[in-house]
Order: sequence, then structure tokens, then C-alpha cells
Amino acid sequence: MPKTPDNKTPRDLFSMSGWPVLLLLGAVALVVLVSILGFETGPKVSTQPYSAVKEMIRDGQVSSVSIEEHAILVKTAEADSSGIQMYRAVIPPQGDPDLLTLLENQGVEISAKAPAGTSVLVYLLPWLLIMGVYIWLQRRITGNVAGSPFDRTGGMLSGRFAKPSTPSKQTRFNDVAGQDQAKREVAELVEFLRDPERFQRVGAEVPHGVLLVGPPGTGKTLLAKALAGEAGVPFFSTTGSEFIEIFVGVGAGRVRKMFEAARKAAPAIIFIDELDSIGRTRGTGLGGGNDEREQTLNQILAEMDGFSGKEAVVVLAATNRPDVLDPALLRPGRFDRHVTLNLPDKQARRAILNIHARTLPIEDRSDLDLVAAGTPGFSGADLKNLLNEAAITAARREGSLIKRDDLGEARDKVMMGTVRSLAIRPEEKHRLAVHEVGHTAAAFYTPGSDPIYKVTIIPRGHALGGTHMLPETERHTLDEDYLKTQLVILLAGRASERLFLGSVSSGADDDIRRATDMARSMVARWGMAEDLGPVDLRQSDDHPFLGQSIAQPRTHADATAAQVDAAVIALLKASEKQAAKILADHKERIAQLIAKLEVDETLELDEIAQFLDPDSKVTPIKRPERGLDLIPPVGKA
Repeated sequence: MPKTPDNKTPRDLFSMSGWPVLLLLGAVALVVLVSILGFETGPKVSTQPYSAVKEMIRDGQVSSVSIEEHAILVKTAEADSSGIQMYRAVIPPQGDPDLLTLLENQGVEISAKAPAGTSVLVYLLPWLLIMGVYIWLQRRITGNVAGSPFDRTGGMLSGRFAKPSTPSKQTRFNDVAGQDQAKREVAELVEFLRDPERFQRVGAEVPHGVLLVGPPGTGKTLLAKALAGEAGVPFFSTTGSEFIEIFVGVGAGRVRKMFEAARKAAPAIIFIDELDSIGRTRGTGLGGGNDEREQTLNQILAEMDGFSGKEAVVVLAATNRPDVLDPALLRPGRFDRHVTLNLPDKQARRAILNIHARTLPIEDRSDLDLVAAGTPGFSGADLKNLLNEAAITAARREGSLIKRDDLGEARDKVMMGTVRSLAIRPEEKHRLAVHEVGHTAAAFYTPGSDPIYKVTIIPRGHALGGTHMLPETERHTLDEDYLKTQLVILLAGRASERLFLGSVSSGADDDIRRATDMARSMVARWGMAEDLGPVDLRQSDDHPFLGQSIAQPRTHADATAAQVDAAVIALLKASEKQAAKILADHKERIAQLIAKLEVDETLELDEIAQFLDPDSKVTPIKRPERGLDLIPPVGKA
């Protein structure tokens, strides 16, 4: 059973507030049932038909009779073979006017029992139940309000921040890889928390609010835990959603409780994850839960303003939506220091893999170099998930070591999904091979492109195939020549279909979409169109971390928008024309490669080079066995 921060189970907390009420209600119900039904003691009573009982009276077997409201209870002079002397029978609804005469003629002793009255408790029971439930709810709601007569641990204002976690077993900076810059920015807080008096003697105040900003999975929570572990101070951790309740004012009460506990335990760290859930810009809602959220935010702002220079309490918060936060949160004196955690580069990804693979039985640790090189855009959480999928794959095949194939299958599964078993018609398979070889040939023959890793027509996830390439270096900026090369490669699949099959298909849908987005960015965002020049002509903006487009009102004329469209179209047509020329110049070799791909379904660099340039000496890339693709496919059908 899970434990609360006070080491009490939910059953323990319920017993302190709920069981007394339930016991009271149970006792009342028991008394009512006893009063209604009663418990009969004494000799056994046998139920008989009324006619049989009446026959006993005629035969003179009955010595005494007790007449009840709807029944008759008779006692015989002698017990039968079962030892029963008492018999009960139900009197007919219309009554029996001859019964008393018969009893008197037989000389039977007659007695009568008064009708049972309804107990007063029967009428009080519903009200007692309502009062009991009301008292129980009242105690649960006001359980931890300061000064409440029902102040108990486990009420609505308690939370997992009621007790700080133990710093001796927390994460350290060595457990955080790939975020060296962020660690340096928060390192000075460690010295402040370890020896706050040294800073206070010279009048220095370290920022009390630090906002950790970055995409999901980059290690914001991990860095906060590592800071507390390095400083060896209590760590109060919560999330923004824990402050929100249906009762207005509960969130503000939780905030006061948390900050009060942190001040008593100072030096200490308060960590609020997902700050954007309560820190959104105020004044955008109309009542209801929004009022509760805004009151909670106001209380956080007031508590951070209430810090004195001598209080060694650091408030950390994490979010991946800094654009929606209220400006009052970001002003000096509150969250005035912003630490950005970016997606890791190749070297950082290798360090992250080392940490997560420490306890995993990997056959060859050098395989992690290939994984790091082939996972651009992966966060720390993504890399951890990849290794876990590899371990699951190894366990599924009952292996004792995680092999290169397991890592490859895990990466393919994370990026593109599992292999699909599709019944592809021969003509569709041929078109698919033509399409993918077009991408491959354009990448092979175009100077400045990334080296090819492999091409496959095995369906996986939503893709029917893909051409995979391995970048030699990590790219942080994209020059114009490289972008034009990518356009040629993306549109080469469509050009190959037109060249070898005489028509195009819907398989180029994703290629066209990606090429159009890239060409529009080149023209409207990066000023790579000579006629338009360096002018920002975008119609939407992307979220800084989530990559989602946010619509913005257009600020340029319709004629300018038409120029942008014309420049994008011209750029795409020129790229497709160049791709078609490359394929036409090497048509015979490409045709042979298409036939080979249809048979083998997957070809790698050395096999591709044998067809496209037999005279070249290609050094095969150190690669895993089939199953590991090192970057997302440039073109996929």
C-alpha cells in the first residue's frame, strides 16, 4: 500500500477521520434493525398451514394459544418426535370468526400480543445518516486549515510537499549528463545553500527564483534533484496541478503551507514542476476553476515577495511553455534567473547513454557510439526509453546480453514504429523500390549531401520504406547549398517514378510537404530569395520547444504573398528538375539498383556503391547488423 509523506497509508489517514463516523452510523443501524426485527430466543417454532394448526386445536392437542396481529402461535401439550412444541401459522387476511369459539370449547388458554410499534429511531435514521456524511466531508475539507478544530494530517491541504525528501539519497550532478552549461549556471546556488551566512555577511543575495526552461525530457526535474543532492538540503517537490482544487482558496492554502514548511527547514529547496499549469497569464478566464488558479498564482507571487535576505530558500520551477507565463512571475525578485536546457548534441547523447546503460548488460559498449550518432533530436528521456526498449527486445528473445540488433530494433521502434506485415502487390513493391532508389541515387551523386547509410522498402510504422543517411557532423546552422541539396534529395523520389514508370503516385506526399516547408522557410524566413531579400514574411510562428505552428496575422500585402508563393514554386521546380537530370544521367545503373532492392528489400552503403559507382572504393561505415537506422529517413514513401 502506498505511503504518504508522513509514512501513513491511506487506510491510516482514513481511520483518523472517517472510521469514527462510520462506527457511529453502524451502531445506529444495528439498534434500528434490532428494534424492528428483534431476536427471538427460546424453544424452536415450526411454521405450519393454518388448517393444520386448526386441526390440532380440534383434536385437543393444543394447551395454550398466543394470538398475534397476523399470526397465531400454539403450544401443544406434548412435543413431537423432533422435540417441537411450538407451531406458528398465518391467519387468513379476512380473519376467522370461529377461531375464538373453537378455542373456548376446547378449553385452550388464550393470550394476545399487542401490535409492534415503529421505533423513533426509524424516523431519525435518514437524518443521522445525512449528518454523519456532512460531518465526515467537513472534516476532510477543513482537515489542515490553520486553527481548524479538525486539524489533522491527511486533509485537503496536505500534499506530498508536507515532508521534504531525504537529501542523502538524492541525485547528484554526476547523474546529470549532457547539460554542462545548465549545471554551471546553478552551481553557485550549491555554495549559497551550504553556507548562506558567508554570502549574507557581505550583503549578497542569491536569486530566490530559478526557472528551468526546456523541451520535455531534457532533465529539468533531474537537475533540480541533483542541486538538492549536492547541497544536502531538504527538497520540497510538487507539481503545479497539485495546487488546483474545485474549492476556491485551497490552492492558496497549500502554497502557504509549503512555503512555511520550507522556511522552517531552511536552507531548503522548493521545486514546482509544470509551472505553466498555474502560472499562465492572469485575466484570461471568467470564473470557476480559473479563479482558483489565479488565487494560487497570486499567493505564490506574494510568498516570493515575502522572502527576506536571510532566508536561505531557493525556489526552482520547470516548464516547457515559458511563452504563456504571467509577466509578474518573471520580473526581478521572483523567477529572475532563467536556465535553458537544450536537446543534447552527439557528445552529450553519448554521455547520457553511458549513465542509463551502467546497469545494462550490453554486449559491445562501442555500439552506443552509433546510437548517439544516429539519434539527433533525442532528449535524455528518449534515450533512456530507447535502452529500455532494447532490454525488452533482448528479454523477449531470451538473450542474456543486449546486442547490436536489439539496439537497432529499439531505435526503429521508437522513431518509426514496429515492422508491419503488409501484403504489398508486386507492382506496388516495384514502385516503392523505384521511389526509394531515386532518393538514394540523388544523395549518392549530389555533392555536399550526408553519407548514405542504407535504403529499405520494409514497411515500418506509417512509412512503407525510407532512405537513411548518417550526418558526419552535428549541424547547428543550415547553409543555402545544403538546403538546396536536401530539396533535390526529397523530390528525387517523385522524379524517379516519372522517369522509370511514366507517372507519379501519392507516395511522395510526405516528401512534397517537407520540401514545401523547407522552401517556404528559405524564402519567407531566411531571406534566400534574391527578388524578395532579407524580409520576414512568415505567416505563422513555431513554438520554441514543441515545434507547433502558432497562427499570426499577416503583416504584408497580397502582392508580396503572391511573390513568396511564386518563389517557393520556382525553387521546388528547379530542385525537381535537377533531381531528374541526375537520375537520367545514371539511368542504367539506377535500374540495376532498383532490381536488387526489390529482391533484398534492404541495401547498405557498400552494396549501393557497387551498383552506382563500381570503380569507387567506398569505406563501409561501421554499422550494426540490419535493423539500426542512424538518422530519420530523408525520403519515405
